[in-house]
Amino acid sequence: MLILRKSHPKDVHSNQIGFPGGQVEAEDISMMATALRETHEEVGVEPKSIKVIKSLTEIYIPPSNFDVHPFMGLYNGSEPFLLQETEVEELVEVQLMDFMDDTNIFTEEMTTSYASNVPVPAFKLNGYTVWGATGMMLSEIKALLQQVL
Repeated sequence: MLILRKSHPKDVHSNQIGFPGGQVEAEDISMMATALRETHEEVGVEPKSIKVIKSLTEIYIPPSNFDVHPFMGLYNGSEPFLLQETEVEELVEVQLMDFMDDTNIFTEEMTTSYASNVPVPAFKLNGYTVWGATGMMLSEIKALLQQVL
């Protein structure tokens, strides 16, 4: 599950595909607590409904100056997702077969806030180009899944 972030003029990650997530708040007792709280806020999934199965590699994102500590979890609930209207434009649910299909990986020239015409690896998922930190996290998840499938 990915999300399309809303367009915000001052947000460097505006209108991009990503995972639910955000900044640590005072009540968060750990990075995992932050991830679960943000998932609940952005897509409505209760933390107790997620089985966290693995901590992924921490990633530094220069444009936003964030250290991201991602987690991989499973959600088998039947409750509908409730999108946070101010931050989430759309839920992007990707089929496992599409995600694992190597033909959905390509290189695209991108212009970012800090570089122009840079070739970057990306995924084409549900018609969206997914790159950057999210693409790196997806690559790690894909490698882990290839070990067990």
